Amino acid sequence: MRQGYMRERTRTVGVLGYLVMTLAMGLATLGAPVAEAGPARTVLVMGDSLSAAYGLAPEEGWVALTAEQMARQTPGWRVVNASVSGETTAGGAARIEGELARNQPAVVVIALGGNDGLRGLSLKQTRANLEKLVSAAKASGARVLLVGMRMPPNLGKAYTEGFAANYRAVAEAHKVSLLPFLLEPIAMERASFQSDNIHPVAAVQPKLRDHVWPALAPLLK
Repeated sequence: MRQGYMRERTRTVGVLGYLVMTLAMGLATLGAPVAEAGPARTVLVMGDSLSAAYGLAPEEGWVALTAEQMARQTPGWRVVNASVSGETTAGGAARIEGELARNQPAVVVIALGGNDGLRGLSLKQTRANLEKLVSAAKASGARVLLVGMRMPPNLGKAYTEGFAANYRAVAEAHKVSLLPFLLEPIAMERASFQSDNIHPVAAVQPKLRDHVWPALAPLLK
């Protein structure tokens, strides 16, 4: 009988030991740090008032709407909107190195030039500035989407055609993605613009988002 008692006691001790070891492993697992997701990759937008949501609440602009779409469709990305109302390509070229260093983007969207055209600035200088913007972004290791603009015909055929050609030439020379005209979906609709006839209203910002998205999305893969 004593031998049976000893066998039972040994079995009980063994079971208790197993339970203690299992519990200890479980507690260790609970206490272990959980691996965190890596930092979000950044899309940096360098634009002017058309991208800075001029005359609108910031969340109504196409850039903010694009950030929301990215959160739904391409999680792990964020948008930094470094657009400044009134910005020219020269202003963007002067700022881009600082923005690149500060945000370390994986993708850069360059949507500048409209203010150059409205001021009748030199096409040669505008192209040189676009070259600098694209070159700096590429040198940082970022992929680039160049977003173009068009000028009204009252500036003359030579200027308007040369202005549009600048974007094509820069995109081809640097082998970057090009969206030729940001406002293409709404350009001929007067009701799509604010009273200044330059800046789009809030209601059409989703159209701009949807226009940019097919060009941007491939760069997020």
